[in-house]
Amino acid sequence: MKPVCLMTIALLGIPAAGSVSAQSLEERKAAVQELRLKDYEPRSVFRIPRTDVRRAKFPVVDMHSHDYAADDAGVAAWVRTLDSCNIRYSSVMHCEWIGAPFEEYIRKYRPYGDRFLFWCCFDYTGFGEPGWAERAVRELERCHALGARGVGEMVDKGLGDTYARPVPGRGIHLDDPRLRPLIERCGELEMPVSIHIAEPIWMYEPLDRHNDGLMNGADWAVDTSAEGCRGYEELMATFERALAAYPGTTFIACHYLNMNQDLERLGRLLDRYPNLYVDIAGRAGESAATPRATRRFLVRYADRVLFGTDNGTDPGMYRMVFRILETDDEHFYNPDYGYHWAYSGFRLPDDVLRKIYYGNAARLLHLD
Repeated sequence: MKPVCLMTIALLGIPAAGSVSAQSLEERKAAVQELRLKDYEPRSVFRIPRTDVRRAKFPVVDMHSHDYAADDAGVAAWVRTLDSCNIRYSSVMHCEWIGAPFEEYIRKYRPYGDRFLFWCCFDYTGFGEPGWAERAVRELERCHALGARGVGEMVDKGLGDTYARPVPGRGIHLDDPRLRPLIERCGELEMPVSIHIAEPIWMYEPLDRHNDGLMNGADWAVDTSAEGCRGYEELMATFERALAAYPGTTFIACHYLNMNQDLERLGRLLDRYPNLYVDIAGRAGESAATPRATRRFLVRYADRVLFGTDNGTDPGMYRMVFRILETDDEHFYNPDYGYHWAYSGFRLPDDVLRKIYYGNAARLLHLD
């Protein structure tokens, strides 16, 4: 307990050296009792290797990012970061709450168009009305002609594709038969559909002392009591029905399909549906908590996994993900992801890294 107590006292603003000896053991224990969980930020005391990975070992396609740059200067700065981190392409995915309308963000990134991959939304304007499907397909084709490589990020956390632009698809789920003309046209145009289904399992568990992802779970908890909200298992069933119904369309399940807690189950879906891929975006915390299980999964399904980030443009963010994938560093923390557990690296083989970093995305999107 001594390292924890000393760390805790420092967090409470009490110097860890010099004055500790002046405190009684009871005072030190009392300080621990006063510490709030949200303020707990452990620091590793292990004297073990720490690897600074400045650039990805091989060129990278980031298959999951968004319209983060506020202006032309922001785009230029982002490109400099991509260069420094060995990222050849970054996807700019469309959704309602991050970025501008499709044509506007394409214009912004067009000076560096050879570095960015554009993705569009389904247009739900007038959904269900006569002629809607024909109009929506024409809009999809128009976006494709403008440079859209795929559709995404669709997001269904239970209430439908609510992140769509210009009209949120509230109550519209991937297995809705009215989407058939759009999804089939995606297959014909070789436009993958990238979709965020549900959230990590901690967001559905009781927010109590037994939830080991409690703080992040509380921040992103899903209110399944909301009218019309589908729960975790129902969403997974929704997605599997779509996989089965559209074998000619490629689906990319964002964030390991939010199934880090059961990678064997995710593997069975990959075995069953050859039109399914997964990206690893935004799940560094969930995956690096189980490095051996995750490594086994990534090695076995190396041909079906895509690199992604989904966390802004900071160089340190990219480098942290590279560190997890490339090294066998152990027991390091990243409080930005909201968990209190330590991370460990996977040290993936070079052939696996090449596929996840670049090869699989290049095959799907016909990149050079």
